[in-house]
Amino acid sequence: MATAYERYNLHTTPEKFFIEACDEGADAVLAIDRVSNEMTLTGKKDVPPSAVTRPICGIMGTIRLVAGMYLIVITRKRNVGSLLGHAVWKAVDFDVISYKKTVLHLSEIQSQENKTFLSMINNVLTTDGFYFCTDYDLTHTLQRLANTSPDFQEMSLLERADQRFVWNGNLLRELGCTARGNSCLFIVMKPCRINGKIFEWILISRRSCFRAGVRYYVRGIDSEGHAANFVETEQIVLYEGAKASFVQTRGSMPFYWSQRPNLKYKPKPVISKTTSHLDGFQRHFDSQLLIYGKQSILNLVNQKGSEKPLEQAFAKMVSGMNNGMLNYIAFDFHKECSHMRWDRLQILVDAVAETQDEYGYFMVNSEGKTVAQQKGVFRSNCMDCLDRTNVIQSLLARRSLQSQLQRMGVLNVGQRIEEQAEFEKIYKNAWADNANACAVQYAGTGALKTDFTRTGKRTRWGLLMDGWNSMIRYYKNNFSDWIQTVWFCWFQDSIDLFLGNFAVDESDGPTPLRVQKDWKFLTLPIVMLVAFSMCIVCLLMAGDTWTETLAYVMFWGAASAITATIILFNGQDFVDAPKLVHKEKMD
Repeated sequence: MATAYERYNLHTTPEKFFIEACDEGADAVLAIDRVSNEMTLTGKKDVPPSAVTRPICGIMGTIRLVAGMYLIVITRKRNVGSLLGHAVWKAVDFDVISYKKTVLHLSEIQSQENKTFLSMINNVLTTDGFYFCTDYDLTHTLQRLANTSPDFQEMSLLERADQRFVWNGNLLRELGCTARGNSCLFIVMKPCRINGKIFEWILISRRSCFRAGVRYYVRGIDSEGHAANFVETEQIVLYEGAKASFVQTRGSMPFYWSQRPNLKYKPKPVISKTTSHLDGFQRHFDSQLLIYGKQSILNLVNQKGSEKPLEQAFAKMVSGMNNGMLNYIAFDFHKECSHMRWDRLQILVDAVAETQDEYGYFMVNSEGKTVAQQKGVFRSNCMDCLDRTNVIQSLLARRSLQSQLQRMGVLNVGQRIEEQAEFEKIYKNAWADNANACAVQYAGTGALKTDFTRTGKRTRWGLLMDGWNSMIRYYKNNFSDWIQTVWFCWFQDSIDLFLGNFAVDESDGPTPLRVQKDWKFLTLPIVMLVAFSMCIVCLLMAGDTWTETLAYVMFWGAASAITATIILFNGQDFVDAPKLVHKEKMD
């Protein structure tokens, strides 16, 4: 296995970068030629004394932009805890450094585009959620790591990582095994006490970098069967040498459907009629069954209105597969919990209790012996796989934790987790924070319904906050200015650039950033605004007769109504759309 280091120095000269491992006894130096881009391993003796030196915490990788290659380094990290004796770090600050000493070789347009691409990269880097560990693989669950071969243990962390969750994998291609990277979206690690017994409770959510994107613009699956907004969440308990974990997944409904913004508060979802759904659907669940075992699908969407066709299509496809490893359960979350009857969630928990007992969880006792394996997972989804999904996952995770803590001897017979006030507060807040982390990256705001997750009750204040977050989501979906780095289209483009879904060409040719909006994008809103303004003016400044005033008001009112109708009819043309994203993502 490749040597892992904790501390580095970056030495910079006009010709080369030298990345020096600073751990005790280390002599390794990675030299990067800033002209030829060639990388070589050398020693400290080859670092020129004239080099400018600064400490760094790690390498995220390299990327090609309009001006040429850039080196991305981690400049500050924060320790979030220890997992099985391994320090886990959160990458906090980064620096993107150009190989070129100047950008004078660029035209004015190229220079501006290069700045835009740099802003996109920094946009992703400043997203809260990059975690790494220098000597432990955060991309795998405890159960997957326990069931590995000796050959697997000899691989470097990058080679053996679950590539679904390595967000800087594209950046590391040229560096190979000399670097490593993880992005797990969210990690919380808390020492907890129940009955005077101290145990470690950990929650890890790993967001897939396959079919990654933002709400509305990325839905369903791609041709490889990768689902949008797919997240694997693992709950871990460590106590006196024993360890246990419970894994759940979430992801968009795995067939071809879209829900492009069109100025309406809630765009109507559209199921593709030109694509064969079964191939991608089959690939998705073949992969899921191979990785996780049996699947219980918890579909939480509405069973009426615009969401009903999606639920029906999902149920039909599962039935068509005729696979005994798949279990489909539809639960209309909003209908069952209407009028703040959130206690009715217990209906679903009770309905799947027998299945959850069958699936079990992974556990290793204090002697190091595996005493239980998780045989299946619950795959939950709603429309966004955010708010409703997180609530249900927290309830199922609590039920699993109840059994684990009793089996470990932390909870006494007859005791309930809900009765442990101090731990319950930690538990609920962590799951609510998990919901917010998922929501900010996918929907641009905090999650909805977190008042229930944090308190166990649905409150009027929570309803008000949900309304506020919903309005913010609507605004960002439909009216976001493209250059505002925290909003949807910009973030979608940023993700695609970061992940390598779009590659920048150094040639003089135009990039998609130069695509201009259609003429009607500016003309019709101006016409509507002028017509509406004239209508108001006519009302305020009446003519000589009421018939003259009425005629003017009707004319300008009709003009504003007609242009408004045209705008609404062509709603997608008046809503921001990503510029770099591939067509398949948009379908």
